[in-house]
Amino acid sequence: MAGSGTNVEVRTREKTAKPPLYKVILLNDDFTPREFVVMVLKSVFRMDEGAALGVMLTAHRRGACVVAVYTREIAETKSSQANDLAKRHEYPLRFTTEKET
Repeated sequence: MAGSGTNVEVRTREKTAKPPLYKVILLNDDFTPREFVVMVLKSVFRMDEGAALGVMLTAHRRGACVVAVYTREIAETKSSQANDLAKRHEYPLRFTTEKET
């Protein structure tokens, strides 16, 4: 087999970097009814009742809770949709985004 003259072609592939992820965070307030918070989590973030209740209660106890993690554009869109919904109903409910570390 020595000297058979076979050429080996080496191919390299560049890895595409994954986009950075962003957390959507629910901030607690003492004025927005719990039922409304759950409704927002279900409608904007597509959570079921149990998950929405858990997130709402965690934010209530700790002051804030990560709702979900998305790419930047999706995180900002979801946060904006939730904030707009709260504003339309005249509640101080706030969502924010933060880069995942």
